[in-house]
Amino acid sequence: MSRIGNNPVAIPSGVEVKVADGEINVEGKLGKLVQPFSDVEIRVEDNEVFVTRPSDSKDHRAKHGLYRSLVNNMIQGVSVGWTKQLELVGVGYRASNQGQKLDLALGFSHNIVIDVAPEVKVETISEKGKNPIVKLTSFDKQLVGQVAAKIRAFRKPEPYKGKGIKFVGEIIRRKAGKSA
Repeated sequence: MSRIGNNPVAIPSGVEVKVADGEINVEGKLGKLVQPFSDVEIRVEDNEVFVTRPSDSKDHRAKHGLYRSLVNNMIQGVSVGWTKQLELVGVGYRASNQGQKLDLALGFSHNIVIDVAPEVKVETISEKGKNPIVKLTSFDKQLVGQVAAKIRAFRKPEPYKGKGIKFVGEIIRRKAGKSA
């Protein structure tokens, strides 16, 4: 039995959940999300969302936990929101933003300018003596993760000096250099 899929998802106050013809709509104070679903049954009862599967086939078991997690992420996103923080580690690495344009100086000959999706709020934090931090906030967990992965892909952290773009709190496995 799916341990995740069997747990009901609580709906906090201010969040509205509607299920209609293969789609679940979640609307809250931060935004509105729509997710199509198949092979499972989703129903809303007493401020809780229940996900059930019709049989114990492998496909149904896999989608049972998946859709329960997606619904939970949607509800948490429209009520609280999701945040990812990226840290730029390296001499001369800088980040700044003007609205939805993120300007990164990562040691290339030119700066990298990214137009971030309007659903994602971008904030850059630069303090003297500390590494610059790029903070991404949105109600859509998938979109925040995708934008963060795209930014990180410009300079992945390398294992010798640890330079690059890493998530805050991420531990980079370090290697010893050449032995003299």
